[in-house]
Amino acid sequence: MSDQPRRPRPAGKPYRRPQKDPVRILAFEALRAVDERDAYANLVLPPLLRKAREKGDFDGRDAALATELVYGTLRRQGTYDAVISTCVDRPLREVDPPVLDVLSLGVHQLLGTRIPTHAAVSASVELARVVLGDGRAKFVNAVLRKVAQDDLDGWIAKVAPPYDEDPEDHLAVVHSHPRWVVSALWDSLGGGRAAIEELLEADNERPEVTLVARPGRSTTDELLREEAAVAGRWSPYAVRLTEGGEPGAIEAVREGRAGVQDEGSQLVALALADAPLEGRDEKWLDGCAGPGGKAALLAALAAERGAFLLASEKQPHRAGLVAKALDGNPGPYQVIAADGTRPPWRPGSFDRVLMDVPCTGLGALRRRPEARWRRRPEDLDGFAPLQRGLLHTALDSVRVGGIVGYATCSPHLAETRAVVADVLKQRPEAELVDARPLLPGVPDLGDGPDVQLWPHRHGTDAMYLALIRRTG
Repeated sequence: MSDQPRRPRPAGKPYRRPQKDPVRILAFEALRAVDERDAYANLVLPPLLRKAREKGDFDGRDAALATELVYGTLRRQGTYDAVISTCVDRPLREVDPPVLDVLSLGVHQLLGTRIPTHAAVSASVELARVVLGDGRAKFVNAVLRKVAQDDLDGWIAKVAPPYDEDPEDHLAVVHSHPRWVVSALWDSLGGGRAAIEELLEADNERPEVTLVARPGRSTTDELLREEAAVAGRWSPYAVRLTEGGEPGAIEAVREGRAGVQDEGSQLVALALADAPLEGRDEKWLDGCAGPGGKAALLAALAAERGAFLLASEKQPHRAGLVAKALDGNPGPYQVIAADGTRPPWRPGSFDRVLMDVPCTGLGALRRRPEARWRRRPEDLDGFAPLQRGLLHTALDSVRVGGIVGYATCSPHLAETRAVVADVLKQRPEAELVDARPLLPGVPDLGDGPDVQLWPHRHGTDAMYLALIRRTG
């Protein structure tokens, strides 16, 4: 310790310790994990919320606010960055990431919620004092007071270029998507301004939690007894939780008899399972099975028909997740860790094959909003050879007369129709099957024979499915 006497505090207001707000601190921690570790919010947030509940810091309303702060900030990051950049005296890349996270949380409270202006600013400044220190809290205070001078519509009018001058850049700022993603989605969707705006708006909505009742293990009637549960729109096994809720608190989910699964993923599995076959129907393959949602549904459907499912996943830790998802399935199955481009099974071994290939994930931006900021156009070049190789493997693996389902959670044409068209040019012994009749009741499926689902039309992830029969 120094022998020098402490300097007296200057006259004025006494020092006040910052007030710790558990909700906003948790939201900040979640954003830092997403930024620093490339984590996904839907994986980071639940354990943080669970820990806060166990400590007694949170109730249901606190958890709902923390969730809204995290997801709302991530979804609107592009718009908020444009606003913040006009209120600071340096490029955003020169603002420390933790400071930018606090600013973004504050801007979301000001422009994206009903929290009163004074409360949004003061709570954000207190958060800055706790996690950044008093000096940088003054910077946060100054920036947020500038932001508070206008509402979201007013700011968009200032920071978004006019639609007539640059439609894609206008939509990118207004709806908080990278420009290249707006362009890619528009190419796949087609249509005019109204259609693409509906899709981009749907990407920014918080999706309902959707459950799947695995056949032979659970029923929709069981799941519909849960609070705020309603039947799914399209899948006979789907149940939606309209007010969110904690799926892990549901007995059937805890026991693995039901699971959390987007209805689009359920429809992909059901279409493959229901596609007509000639001859035997005894051996099914899920060639990219991780993390196991579609494999669990396929295994349950196969069990009802006395069929066997082989679930293959390249990454051993993801193969472990598949094994956990299938544990307790009443019918025969096997889970293996194997490279789908160099399969250990014999050609022509299977009657039905699902190949849900790795992709950019642009179809799941509702559930993983941070993915839009991580992906780059050049990522498509990395996925393209793998996607084509896996589809070739699927066609090699199915018997003559059997069915392959090529699926991907992306509507990007380079990952969907381009892949199928390129492979079929090299495979004259295979032909497309019309998938639309296998999704009864589902509207707006286009001209076929493949199917593209959309968040704004179907309330699902933007899943793509092409069904292919091997003919020789």
